[in-house]
Amino acid sequence: MADKRDYYEVLGVSRNATDDELKKAYRTLAKKYHPDTNPGDKEAEAKFKEASEAYAVLSDSDKRRQYDQFGHQAFENGGAGAGYGGFDFTDMGDIFGDLFGDIFGGSRRRNPNAPTKGANVRAGIRITFEEAVFGTEKELEINLKEECEKCHGSGARPGTQPMKCTKCDGKGQVVMTTQSLFGMTRSVQACPDCRGTGKIIKDRCPDCSGSGYISRRKKIQVSVPAGIDNAQSIRIRDKGEPGTNGGERGDLLVEVTVTRHPIFQRKDYDIFSTAPISFAQAALGGDVRISTVDGDVLYTVKPGTQSDTKVRLRGKGVPSLRNKQIRGDHYVTLVVQVPTKLTSEQKELLKKYDDAVTGKKSDDDDSKGKKKGLFNK
Repeated sequence: MADKRDYYEVLGVSRNATDDELKKAYRTLAKKYHPDTNPGDKEAEAKFKEASEAYAVLSDSDKRRQYDQFGHQAFENGGAGAGYGGFDFTDMGDIFGDLFGDIFGGSRRRNPNAPTKGANVRAGIRITFEEAVFGTEKELEINLKEECEKCHGSGARPGTQPMKCTKCDGKGQVVMTTQSLFGMTRSVQACPDCRGTGKIIKDRCPDCSGSGYISRRKKIQVSVPAGIDNAQSIRIRDKGEPGTNGGERGDLLVEVTVTRHPIFQRKDYDIFSTAPISFAQAALGGDVRISTVDGDVLYTVKPGTQSDTKVRLRGKGVPSLRNKQIRGDHYVTLVVQVPTKLTSEQKELLKKYDDAVTGKKSDDDDSKGKKKGLFNK
C-alpha cells in the first residue's frame, strides 16, 4: 500500500472537503484525463483511474469514514485498496451520469412518471421588410396534438388501464452491466419494453392507437413584434407538444423569414440605401426626395456634394425590440447620376461649362480672338 497516494492528495482537496468540493475536483480531473480525450495515453489513463478510485471512496460516507480511520488498509482485502487493476468500478456509471450527464455516455436518472414538459414545435412564416420594421399579425395553420377524447390521454381502450411494465417494475429504466476498459461498468438506460414510460398498454385505444393524443389542424394567431429580424423566432407559450404525466405543453417556435427589399438593406437596427441626384443638384445644392420606410422625406443637399457622400437620417431606422421608443438611423449614399444621352444643345452647354471651369478657349474664341475663358477675365 506504500505506493498508493493519499486520496485527498489525488483529488487536490483538504480532508475537510465537502461533497460539492469533492465532486468539483473529480469532475475537473476526469475531464482532463478521460481516455476519450487522451487516446493511447497510458499516463492519463492511470491518473484517470486513480482519481476515479479516490472519488468512489471519498464520495461514499461509509467508505470515507473507514478511509479516514484506517487509510488504504481499510480496503486491502479485495476492496477499493486492492490496486487500480482490482478496483471495483461497478458504480462508476452512476457517478458519471450524476457528474457529466451525457458527456461520457452516462445519463441522469429521473423518475419516468414525473411530470415532463412537452417538446417544442417549430414552424415558419414569411413577412415583408416593412412588416418586420413595424410589426404585424399573421395567422399560422399547423397540426397540434390534443388529448384523445376517447381514452382521455391514457392510450388504453376505454374500460381498460395501462399495466405496470414487468421488465423495469414500472421504473422506466433498466440497469445494464458491461465489461469496459475499467472493469465492470453499470449504466442506466430507458427500458426497451415500455420505452421509458414504466407502463405497457395491452389493449390500445382505437382512436389514438395508444398514443393518447389526436392530431388536429389548428389556426394560431402570431403577433410579430416591430423590429424583428430575419431568422429570429417568436415563442408562443403552451402551443407545442403535450406534456406527459400532467406536465405542461411545450412551446411553439415560429421562425421569421423577411423578404428582401428592392431598395433598403438592414444591419441591426439601421437601414441603408442609395439615392440618385443630378449633377446640377450636386453642384448647386438643393432639396432631394429620399425614400424611407416612413415615406418620402426632403433632404437639403449642400452645394458641391460629391458622389458616394453618405448622409444620416436620424430615427428613420428600425425600432428596438426592447424599447419601442428607440429607433435606428437610415444611412443614405448619394450617387451623382451622369447622363448617358445628351442633345446637341446640352453637349454644347456642358462644353462651355467645362471650358469655363478649366480655363480653356473654345474654337470660336481661337478663331475670333475676342472672347476669353471665365478664369482669364
